[in-house]
Amino acid sequence: MKKNNIYENSTQEWIGITDIKNGIVELNDGRFIKVLEILPVNFYLKSEVEQENIIFYFAAYLKVAPDNIQIRVVTQRADIDDYLERLENCAENERNELCKKMIFDEMNFVKGLSDNTAVKKRFFIVFEYAHKSFDGQVSVGEAIKYLSDEAYKAERYLSQCGLEVINTDDDGFLINLFYGIINKHTSKFVKPGNFDGVIFDEVITDTEEM
Repeated sequence: MKKNNIYENSTQEWIGITDIKNGIVELNDGRFIKVLEILPVNFYLKSEVEQENIIFYFAAYLKVAPDNIQIRVVTQRADIDDYLERLENCAENERNELCKKMIFDEMNFVKGLSDNTAVKKRFFIVFEYAHKSFDGQVSVGEAIKYLSDEAYKAERYLSQCGLEVINTDDDGFLINLFYGIINKHTSKFVKPGNFDGVIFDEVITDTEEM
C-alpha cells in the first residue's frame, strides 16, 4: 500500500526524506532543511585574542541564527585503507629487509591506532523552513530562498570565526552523506546507486493502489 508515493513500513518511510533538490532536503512531514558542513579549527592552538574573536563572532551568529537550528557531530573511524595500501606497495618494492620490517611495524601500529583511538569527526549545522500557508501548503520557492539566505548568513558570520563553511548545494554530496550515516559499514564498500552483484532476497511490488 502506498501513501504519498511512499510504501507503508518501507525504508523510505523510516528515513523520512521525500526528495533532495538544489541542496535542499524535503522531509515526509512537509518541512525543508538545509545542511551545512563546517570545517573546524583547533581552538586551543589559537592565541588569546583569536579565541576571544571566535567566541565573539560565534555568539553574534547565534543571535541571528534561525530558531530551529541543530549542531550535529558525526564521529567515524579514520579511513586508513589508502594509507595502508601505499605502505604495502612500498614494502613490496623495498629490498632492504630492515626497512621492510620498519614498514610492516608501521602498518601494524597504524592498524592498532585506528582500531582503538583514531577517529574522524565531521561537524554540521542544520536549519529548517517550516512556514505553511493557510491552506497547509508550503511554498517551495520561499523555502529555497529562506534556506539559501540562512546559508549565506551562516557562512558570513562563521568565516569570521576562522571556520570554513561548505555550502552543500550538490545533491550528490547530500546523498552520499545520508547514505554514509545510515549505512556506516556498507558505505565503505558499496556506493549509492552502485549495487552490481548484490542480490536482494525479497522484491516488494505495489499490488494494491489506494
